[in-house]
Amino acid sequence: MDALDLNPLKPLDRLRRSIFALPLAAMAALIVVVINETSFNESTSILVDLAEHGSARLDLQALMLGLAEAETGKRGYLLTNRRSYLVPYERARVTIDATMRRLVETHGKDPATRQQMLAIERKTQERMSELSTALEMHAAGKETQWRALLESDIGREKMEELRELSSQFLEQRNANIQVRRADLIETLRLNRIGVNVMAALALMAVLLFLRESRTSARAQAAHDLALQLERDRLEVEVVRRTAESTELARHLQSAREDERARLARELHDELGALLTAAKLDVARLKRSVGEIQPAAQDRLKSLNGTIDNGIALKRRIIEDLRPSSLSNLGLVAALEILAREFTQRTEIKVHTMLEHVTLDDEGQITVYRVVQEALTNAAKYAKASEVTISLGSDGERVTVGIEDNGIGFDQSRVRHSTHGLTGMRYRAEGQRGGLQIKSTPGRGTQLELWLPVRRPPANDTVDGGEVVDIS
Repeated sequence: MDALDLNPLKPLDRLRRSIFALPLAAMAALIVVVINETSFNESTSILVDLAEHGSARLDLQALMLGLAEAETGKRGYLLTNRRSYLVPYERARVTIDATMRRLVETHGKDPATRQQMLAIERKTQERMSELSTALEMHAAGKETQWRALLESDIGREKMEELRELSSQFLEQRNANIQVRRADLIETLRLNRIGVNVMAALALMAVLLFLRESRTSARAQAAHDLALQLERDRLEVEVVRRTAESTELARHLQSAREDERARLARELHDELGALLTAAKLDVARLKRSVGEIQPAAQDRLKSLNGTIDNGIALKRRIIEDLRPSSLSNLGLVAALEILAREFTQRTEIKVHTMLEHVTLDDEGQITVYRVVQEALTNAAKYAKASEVTISLGSDGERVTVGIEDNGIGFDQSRVRHSTHGLTGMRYRAEGQRGGLQIKSTPGRGTQLELWLPVRRPPANDTVDGGEVVDIS
């Protein structure tokens, strides 16, 4: 814990530095973004201009080639009178029109080149008009006129003018490109400076971050160590408290069952003796009196019935406190009797599949009480018509299953006030066992209890023994 920095001034100093550092970092990032965006826009514009300059050069070359091809086709047709020479002429005319239209659309919108492009277009139209005029004269049979036109230097002069206009146009475009290229170099230089500055700032930020990370890691490690120590202490405490709670629950269950057994013995011995003595006194009184009046005889009969009812009540209380069948006949017989009496009392069919198992007294009473509570729940809440009870062992643990065909319940919505299931689980855990409950609304409920096999002491009776009358 000594490595943990608890000085309150250092976090405040870091906070003040972060208050100024964040705006500065944001401003630097904004400057770099502006420089990058400007460089990108300038570069894009220059590339577009270069592409337009290259396409203009190619279009002008295509224009000159088209005019030369048209001139060749015209001369071939005029000299040989063969119409096959008109094919290159017509093809060249289509090419010239398309090329000229593309040049005007691309460069005619710029005020700096509009006049030049219009002059090139005008000279091209004049040249094509001259070629068309010669062909029309030939078609009209004016041989002297078209020959004179053919031998003149008008065509050559117009081609020279076109070449001159094209050269001027390209030179102006080259000058513009050179200026834009210089601007691009300057922008890239600024961009380079900005990127270098940003890289230096980023390096400084990384170094600061690494330093802060190491400090934070040390503090976090100390904090984690403290938390781990506290967690380990709490886990040990939880284990200890859980063991104490489990042992306490086991002790309370054992004490409860012992108290029930003690009360059952006292009721059997003391109350049983009193009721038996009263019943014998009534019998002796009846024999000693002889003939008595009918009213007195009815009173003696009623008294005898009351004593019999008291004996029956005593037996029922004793059975509820500590089932004599469990102590005298064993677990299997006690469960069969419990199932039979439950069926007689509730008219719910109970199917039993019971095997003789090895359990001590505490284990037997745990199994009996869990089955008893499960049957009570099946009759009171589940609205079941059939219940199946199974008892078996695999040599290491005893397994008890109780399954009903009732309405079931949603386990995620069980009320915390439902103490029956909690009591069964505590009984199982108190015997180092466990209880699993499976239930789905509309599909019944399944309970599975398992306890470790524990042999009873040699002087105890399991699944058999002498029957003692506790009436």
